[in-house]
Amino acid sequence: MPRPTPFDIATGTVLGAGPPMPRTVAPAAPDPLAALDRAVLPALRRPPCVVSFSGGLDSSLVLAVAVRAARREGLPEPFPVTWRFTGAPRADESPWQHRVVAALGVGAGWEVLRADDDLDLVGPVAGRFLHRYGVRHPVNLHLHLPLLELAGGGSLLTGLGGDQVLAGWRRPPPRSARAHLARARVLARELPRRRRPGRLFPWLPAETARQVDRAVRAEQRAEPRRLGPRIAWHARRRDLVITRSAFTAVAEDHGVTPVHPLLDHGFLAALTALAGKRHRTSRDGLLAEIVGDTLPAEITAPRRKAHFREVFLRTPTREFVRSWDGTGAVPELVDVTALRDTWSRWPIPGGTAALVQQLWLATTPAPGCPPRTVPPAGGRRSGADAEVGG
Repeated sequence: MPRPTPFDIATGTVLGAGPPMPRTVAPAAPDPLAALDRAVLPALRRPPCVVSFSGGLDSSLVLAVAVRAARREGLPEPFPVTWRFTGAPRADESPWQHRVVAALGVGAGWEVLRADDDLDLVGPVAGRFLHRYGVRHPVNLHLHLPLLELAGGGSLLTGLGGDQVLAGWRRPPPRSARAHLARARVLARELPRRRRPGRLFPWLPAETARQVDRAVRAEQRAEPRRLGPRIAWHARRRDLVITRSAFTAVAEDHGVTPVHPLLDHGFLAALTALAGKRHRTSRDGLLAEIVGDTLPAEITAPRRKAHFREVFLRTPTREFVRSWDGTGAVPELVDVTALRDTWSRWPIPGGTAALVQQLWLATTPAPGCPPRTVPPAGGRRSGADAEVGG
């Protein structure tokens, strides 16, 4: 089973991609919406069918397609489950959640879970997750643990993959001379930092920082520009492969079938047939083209992108990084002094989130278990911390 390597965890990056898939002659693909319709049916046929619903474009599309298919086929309707967060205004998508739920008429079955420090990187939910499964990628995978428990014996629909296949890495080109000028100014400010990788990865030894900086820039350059090749490239990137693998392992442990319609082979083939030769396409425009007037307008209406750093960096993480004394770190991968200095300022860099979980797990025994023997900085690693994904 692929897992993040010690290098992935230390650097906060999961880079690389598998070899291109062999070319095959695919059957004529249906339109993307019909392909999505087919993709959700296995989940609907295994109730209870939970939809991880944030109110964003991807989860709204998956929920709408699933509700439409269930009503047409006479299957039990899926029910959306949504997290609401206190003290995280940038993650608030409640207005869009209400609009989508009302447009689809699924309010009666909608379940809203509320979190304060619950979803922190090392909070109560993450603590249960880490002690059971170890450090996985992505670091926020634990937020689905309560959803999987609700779906026990059934299925879980997600919008996983939307960021990759509908948006991708590259920013859309500026649409005006003013926007071009603003972008040029941003690049001019960023250029000195880009020439000093230590500024971007201050917790890493200097040579490691240069290595990961080169690797990140190489991967950015490697992303194809046309939509079709870009979809295929993202689908085989380690980032997505490890994410899907971890999701499947945790879901199956709960007797749940995970279904990610936006990564379904039929949908990807249909999307490539529709727009694979394009070099430029916006997420909003692409979704509107896929859906047309088949679904309520609220499903694909443009909305701001939510940001969730405030959800996962809360009191438990702040207390841990302030008290951490260097125990469990590997000096070949992490500059302990620099990491403690980096963690002395709040909020901490998102690139150190996996390190937070790894070092917390190394120093925090599970309830009822004796403390683990953790080597001091410079010692050899063993057990779970030494695993290397493949």
